[in-house]
Amino acid sequence: GAGKSTIGVLLAKETARNFIDTDVLIQVRESRTLQTIMDEWGYLRLRQIEEEVLLGLNLQCQVIATGGSAVYSDKAMARLKQQSRVIFLDVCLDQLRQRIHNYHTRGIACRPGQSFDTLFAEREKLYRHYADRIINCDHKRPEDVLRELVKDMLESPIQGH
Repeated sequence: GAGKSTIGVLLAKETARNFIDTDVLIQVRESRTLQTIMDEWGYLRLRQIEEEVLLGLNLQCQVIATGGSAVYSDKAMARLKQQSRVIFLDVCLDQLRQRIHNYHTRGIACRPGQSFDTLFAEREKLYRHYADRIINCDHKRPEDVLRELVKDMLESPIQGH
């Protein structure tokens, strides 16, 4: 709901990189939607699959939009931080509520009965912990966020990424 996929595609085009959406990779690999995986195997299995997908990625010259629960995997996040720059697209809870209308059917890897507010607080702490850069996206158009990202990349490039 923060705009990872939308902004990721724009950033990939702007910087001549490949774009990868790990939610799509998971669905293709498993031949199921994220919600079906959750319904059939549970949220912990979805998180495990996400970790496996992230650990198997080639990170060179890629813009990667991870699933929202990627931050629950220390192994995957350590690899991402070691070989790339981790950006947290920070959107306030009220904005996310407006953007996400299908919380219970979207395939969000959360504990059974976990509220949106609790999940937000839990993940936000992890996102901030792992982020190399935090970009406030409240009330910003994707193009505005893109400009900030490109400026950041020009000011502190990562070799080969």
